[in-house]
Amino acid sequence: MLQGKKIILGVTGSIAAFKAATLVRLLIKEGADVQVVMSKSATDFITPLTLSTLSKRPVLIEPFKTDTGSWNSHVDWALWADLIIFAPLTANSMAKMSNGQADNLLLAIYLAARCPVFFAPAMDLDMFEHPATQKNISTLEEFGNILIPPSFGELASGLIGQGRMDEPENIVSFLTSYFKKKSPLNGKFALITAGPTYERIDPVRYIGNFSSGKMGFALAETLAMQGAKVKLISGPVSLTPINRNIDLVTVESASEMLDECMKALENADIIIMAAAVADYRPVNIAPEKIKKKTVSLQIELEPTTDILAKMGTMKTEKQILVGFALETNDENSEAIKKLNTKNLDFIVLNSLRDAGAGFGYETNKVSILERNGNETHFDLKPKSEVAIDIVSKIKELMNNQL
Repeated sequence: MLQGKKIILGVTGSIAAFKAATLVRLLIKEGADVQVVMSKSATDFITPLTLSTLSKRPVLIEPFKTDTGSWNSHVDWALWADLIIFAPLTANSMAKMSNGQADNLLLAIYLAARCPVFFAPAMDLDMFEHPATQKNISTLEEFGNILIPPSFGELASGLIGQGRMDEPENIVSFLTSYFKKKSPLNGKFALITAGPTYERIDPVRYIGNFSSGKMGFALAETLAMQGAKVKLISGPVSLTPINRNIDLVTVESASEMLDECMKALENADIIIMAAAVADYRPVNIAPEKIKKKTVSLQIELEPTTDILAKMGTMKTEKQILVGFALETNDENSEAIKKLNTKNLDFIVLNSLRDAGAGFGYETNKVSILERNGNETHFDLKPKSEVAIDIVSKIKELMNNQL
């Protein structure tokens, strides 16, 4: 949920400032772009060099750069941010925020902010419980700021009580949950297929393909992470979903995959057919292992049901249907034909001509082709990032439906 989010981390002068290093690292790990802004007193507890190294950005402290004569515009930074989080926030800085004071760069950015603002207080027990502090917390919440409550435990003074800044892991979870609730995917039901299908020839042999299922599983994880409930119907692969909101159903053949898709179709808001379904299957499956002979062996094949086309005939206007096309020649024209004949909202095209794309790789290089003729081309990137691009397009279509 924090992927690509521009976050300002405000660090004020508390002993808990040492936790800011872990918080920066975790936010970066989630894919956020983090700009640290410190009050001058915060530098007594943790060095700007530490936070600059972790965030890969110069830490901002003063409004003016005396060495260059330039200045850090609090307005520009406030408009840049998707969210601001004060962690730790001292009682003193909190009092200034609640009264609209701006005697440093960090507080000036706060007063100019239009984005959501979160604050994680850190102070001793009696300071936290003081009526003035509690009034300031209420004031900030009335302003629309979001409190991340301090935890209960041993404080720097040796007292036991509430006042510890919450742990960085919990803060990241808090932010993730907030954006998940705001996500247009929250509560939506997604049906995804992944992997190959195996069409049996005899008890030990089959017709199949090289699909690993990685793209479909990455899509399932991305949708679930953004609040969707996911039914993932997968052919034989060696992958296991991580998110608890993913209901994995394993199948072997195209007919089994079709049956499971039909069960879930009616309730699906989003349908993504990422599986590499076999186009043909043996007419007759030998009951015993076929013995090797010196003469040639002929196996009669028949078409399997085109699951994607069937979904296209049954989808409603409220459903979004996405297909995939893996081509080796005439890529665009073949994908556009598939897009139109199968009634898709958009199709994801990748070519076996592109190095690092296609079956088995951790990366993929795709283009998204839409019914309105728009085409978006992406560079080679990890499949987890490709999944984010595809889900972003789905959210864009959902917003257009409103």
